[in-house]
Amino acid sequence: MAYKDYYDVLGVSRSSSDADIKTAYRKLAKQFHPDKNAGDAVSGEKFKEIGEAYAVLSDPEKRKVYDQFGHTGQVPPGYGSGGGFQGGDFAGFDASQFSDFFQGLFGGVGGRRPGAGGMGGAGFPGGTQVNLEDLLGGVGGTQGRRFVQNVEGELQVTLAEAFSGSDEVINVDGKRLSLRVPPGTRDGARLRLAGQGPGGGDILLTIRVLEDGRFDLDGDDLTTSAEVPAPVAALGGDITVQTLNGKGKLSVPPGSSGGQRMRLRGQGWPKKDGGRGDLYVRLNITLPKTLTDEEKELYRKLRDLRKEG
Repeated sequence: MAYKDYYDVLGVSRSSSDADIKTAYRKLAKQFHPDKNAGDAVSGEKFKEIGEAYAVLSDPEKRKVYDQFGHTGQVPPGYGSGGGFQGGDFAGFDASQFSDFFQGLFGGVGGRRPGAGGMGGAGFPGGTQVNLEDLLGGVGGTQGRRFVQNVEGELQVTLAEAFSGSDEVINVDGKRLSLRVPPGTRDGARLRLAGQGPGGGDILLTIRVLEDGRFDLDGDDLTTSAEVPAPVAALGGDITVQTLNGKGKLSVPPGSSGGQRMRLRGQGWPKKDGGRGDLYVRLNITLPKTLTDEEKELYRKLRDLRKEG
């Protein structure tokens, strides 16, 4: 199976700083976001790729593992060259190591992005199905022992999915499991699927909210930007603003300038105690790239008036 290098996916070098990686991701996420490329399967796959790449390269520990092992992930002590644990390997292998191993497979490398299943293939680009018995070398099967273990992984959701809530389906050891990501879920939130892990253990999922490229979340408040035509900035008027609820209107006062921030109350992130934060809109003043003869004449008159003043 051919894997794409995560650095190549984001168009950065291996020596790139965290800031460079974040900037590259935001630019690509904005370019290939599903809202801007509705029905475009190629853009959808590209959005998945850049989300997976950023999930790894933006995390110092995951990036370190990726730089050392590539897509194979972290291999813990006791995992032999034959591809599985041997019968006696569990004697010196504690539960925390086991959990870290599954974290690396299911959440540490690759992850899931939009529309794909989470675990049992999430850690392996291309959606490869993973059989837990194969990974455990027959523990609970050929060894005749039942091993109860909590399995930890990560589930990636878009900012819009975290905001509105989403229904997800993940694959674990050939089983399709449904779960609900509640509205207003924050990055780092934990979901538990009780009794669905190996031997009746639990599956513990850490939610990772992908950066959107259009919105920044700070506490309960969101920040975005909107383009304002120069005449509207000078004279005032209404513009259309994209929110996580859809489109809204913003009244721009006369004499507004570029970089100015305006607030839409109650259009931010859902609060734990009810209500919502605010949406801050940064104004970007725009000028037309081409002008009609009439527009040119009007701009000349405006220029001359400004000179006289």
